[in-house]
Amino acid sequence: MLWITRSHVHVDRVACPWLISRFVDSAAEFLFVPAGQIEKVVAETGGIPFDAPGVALGHRDGKCSFETIIETYGLTDAALLRLAKIVHAADVSEDLHTDVIAPGLEAIAVGFSLRFPNDFDNLEHQFEVYDALYAWCRLQVAKAAAH
Repeated sequence: MLWITRSHVHVDRVACPWLISRFVDSAAEFLFVPAGQIEKVVAETGGIPFDAPGVALGHRDGKCSFETIIETYGLTDAALLRLAKIVHAADVSEDLHTDVIAPGLEAIAVGFSLRFPNDFDNLEHQFEVYDALYAWCRLQVAKAAAH
C-alpha cells in the first residue's frame, strides 16, 4: 500500500514509517509531499495519509501520529508502547522532558535531517536507530517483567 505524509521528515514522520513497515504493512511504500498537497495526492493515488493535519492517522486527543497508528491497528506489544512514550515526548515539544530518552531522540532526528535532507535517505539511515531503540525497549520490558 502507498502511505503519504508531509515532506521534510522529523521524529514522528520517521517513527511512523518504521512502525508501519515493521508492524502494519511489510510492503509499504512511502511518498513525501508538501503539506498543502496531501489531500490532492491522496485523492489521486488512494494512498493512506498519516502525520498530517486533519487526517485519521495524525495527532489526535493529545497523541502523536505514532501513538494513533498503534491504537488504530491494535498493536499491544509492550516494547512498542514504551517506544511510543519516547516518540511522543520527542515529537511533542512541550512534552520533551517527560521521558529521559526523548531529548536524545530529538537531537538524533535533527542531526539526521542535517546529514540526510532527502527524506528517503533519512529514513534509510534512521530505521537502524529505531530498530536499536526498539531492541532496547524490549530489553527494558523484559527486565521489568522479571522483577
